Amino acid sequence: MNPLLKALTLAVTTLTLFAAQPLSAQTPSPQALSPAAIRVQLVPRHSTVLSSELAGKITELGIREGEAFSKGQRLVALDCRLHQARLAKADAQLLEAVKTNEVYKDLAPLGSISTLDLETSEARVQAARAETDIMKAIVERCGVAAPFAGRVAELKVRRHQHVAEGQELMEILSDKDLEIEMIVPSPWLSWLAPGKRFKVHIEETQRAYAAEVTRLGARIDPVSQSVKVFGRLVAAAAELRVGMSGTAGLEKP
Repeated sequence: MNPLLKALTLAVTTLTLFAAQPLSAQTPSPQALSPAAIRVQLVPRHSTVLSSELAGKITELGIREGEAFSKGQRLVALDCRLHQARLAKADAQLLEAVKTNEVYKDLAPLGSISTLDLETSEARVQAARAETDIMKAIVERCGVAAPFAGRVAELKVRRHQHVAEGQELMEILSDKDLEIEMIVPSPWLSWLAPGKRFKVHIEETQRAYAAEVTRLGARIDPVSQSVKVFGRLVAAAAELRVGMSGTAGLEKP
C-alpha cells in the first residue's frame, strides 16, 4: 500500500474510534477535577460613615487616614461654645425654678399662695429640666465618638472646615474581625453549610489560611444561579487587610 494512503487510513481510523467513545470517557468527571477555586474578598464585619449631627466648625480632627482608634475615642470635635452657653443658661433657669418652687412649697401650708401658683411653679421646674436635658444632648453631639474599634478608611473633611448638619465626616471600618465573602453556584447548597472548613489563598500575602463557612446568603440570583457565602478565618492574621482577595478551595464531601 502507498505509504501516504496508509497514513491517511490510520488517521481516519483513530478519529473514528475517538468519536465512538462516550462523552464520559473523553471528559473527566467533576470528582476527578481539583477542588473548585472560588474568588474571595476580605470585607470588614463592621463599617460605617460617620456624619455630623450639628452644623459648625471643626476644631479637632486628630486622626488621619489609615490610623487606628479605639471604641469610644473622640474622632471629631466641633466648636461648641454657643451650645455650651445655652446649656449654662438652661442650668441657671432650672436652678431659679427649683428655688422658687421650694419657697412656694413652704408658703402653701400657710395659705400665702394658691394651689394654682404651686402647681404652676412645679410645671416650670419640669419645663426647665427638660430644656436642660435638650441642651446637654446637643452639647454631647459636638463630639463624634467611634462606635467600634478600627481604622479610618477615608477622611471627607479637614480641620477648621465648616460642616453642615448631616454632612459626611469620615468612613471607618473594623480591621480586626474580617469576613470572607464569595459567590458560589447555588446547587452547592446541597452540601455547603455553616461550619464547612476550607483553605483560602490570599494573593497579596501569597499565603494560605484556614477558614470556615459562617453563613449563607438569603437570596439566590435567578439569572446566574449563584448565592453569596460568608466565612471567617479560623485564626487571626495581623498582615491581612480589608479588600485583599484570593481564591478558596471548596471541596464537595
